[in-house]
Amino acid sequence: MTKYIPVLFLLITNSVLAQAPEDAIRYSFFPQNGTARNLAIGGVMGSLGGDINATYTNPAGLGFYKTGEFVLTPGFFLNSNKATFRDNLSQDKKNSFGFGASGLILGYSNANDPKRSSAISLAFTQTASFNNRVRYSGLNNYSSFSEQFAEEFAKSGLSIGEVLSTNSALPYTSAPALYTYLIDTVTVNGVVQVKGAPEYILDAGQALRQEMIHTTKGGIYEFALGYAQNKNDKWYWGISLGVPLVSYTSNMVFKESDTSSNTSNHFNRFEYTDNFKTKGTGFNAKLGIIYRPLDYIRLGLAIHTPTYMILTDTRTTYLTTEVENPVNSYSINSETFTNNGPGEAKYVQTTPFKAMISASYVFRETENVKKQRAFISADIEYVQHRGSRFHSNNEEPTEGEKRYYKELNNVVKADYKGNFNFRLGGELKFNVIMARLGFAYYSNPYKDAAYKASRMLLSGGLGYRNKGMFIDLTYVHAISKDVHFPYRLEDRANTYAMLKQQRGNIAATLGFKF
Repeated sequence: MTKYIPVLFLLITNSVLAQAPEDAIRYSFFPQNGTARNLAIGGVMGSLGGDINATYTNPAGLGFYKTGEFVLTPGFFLNSNKATFRDNLSQDKKNSFGFGASGLILGYSNANDPKRSSAISLAFTQTASFNNRVRYSGLNNYSSFSEQFAEEFAKSGLSIGEVLSTNSALPYTSAPALYTYLIDTVTVNGVVQVKGAPEYILDAGQALRQEMIHTTKGGIYEFALGYAQNKNDKWYWGISLGVPLVSYTSNMVFKESDTSSNTSNHFNRFEYTDNFKTKGTGFNAKLGIIYRPLDYIRLGLAIHTPTYMILTDTRTTYLTTEVENPVNSYSINSETFTNNGPGEAKYVQTTPFKAMISASYVFRETENVKKQRAFISADIEYVQHRGSRFHSNNEEPTEGEKRYYKELNNVVKADYKGNFNFRLGGELKFNVIMARLGFAYYSNPYKDAAYKASRMLLSGGLGYRNKGMFIDLTYVHAISKDVHFPYRLEDRANTYAMLKQQRGNIAATLGFKF
């Protein structure tokens, strides 16, 4: 497994830098959202067109519009998580509201040539939802959360007084740990070492009880402006410009306690809370073409540029440690070491590029769409996750910042890879009623196969269209696998929880044509 600790050690160069390798895929590894129709068919929209969600997948699909349309898509998410940590299974649930692709499309036909048209879309959607809660616990005779603080302090080269200053270089981690005696210096055979108090329990061959509760909120909300043209009902091309708004809030609570009855090991328990927020905006572009060689066949190609985002992180941590012999309790807020305010960092992150090829087969397609009876469509998407990058937002970054982001980007390149995502869906039309089914699979973005991260979606829905009005209703059931690291250490393989997540997405779209 990759060792992440060099990144953590570079924090001493700038105390507010807090980005982690997980941030690289937070804004890229999530399923397609969209209208209820689009969700019902597995998110397939690379070559099909005729849906406002084409703005976010292949904007060439907007070229099928020759009239106007307004759509609104509210939704509701049901999250259920199972986590296995140190052979112990835990479960938790969290539900939330959301919404899919909504907005306005204006289609224009060429009065002199009915086979030429253009369309403009103004759309808004929630591309990702971070509303979730993960909980796990277990007995660990292998390592302690406190060891990462001890390793960080030992590598820093700083004195205890420097770390505990009001302008500490390690305000969220080692400084609170030293202040509460969770870690301390000890002389072994004449050599000064840094050890965490729980390590003495592990040295005695006993286990620590560990518990993690990680609650996240927010999402990515994207405004987009799309434009497409249709030439001879054969060639369609389009472009869209997106402005994503990022809002991410994380509350992590980690608890560790002594499972032995020994009161002379100077440790009973600690509780560490890490409150973290990210806000920011970005910019991206999507380009696409669709070619219809025959009336019933559509072929699509789309490219999504990396999203360039300027993000701001704020962070505050809390630590309470209870020691024994004598019994005492110590508590501290990281703001004590950051001039009585939360730490803040502003930086640039770019997400990976995406490429998509698609194909659709439409049964009984003619110029009169009312005679279409069914379609089947498929997308293959490639995402280069290892291409995510972090950079300083300062015009003249410090040498410490340069080293930090270089090391972080090296970790991203070493731990992630490109992956292929697959989507398949279809629709049957019965006069004014439509029945839809879909399937999607998002493969593992990690190089280490042991992590076994993936997402699989099964979907179905119904639609009603009549006299310029339509209503679509969809349910999507997502099954995901992922990993969650409570902490990382330099000198050994990292312990982590295996996650099995299930998410239900209920979406409804109301639309009007004009």
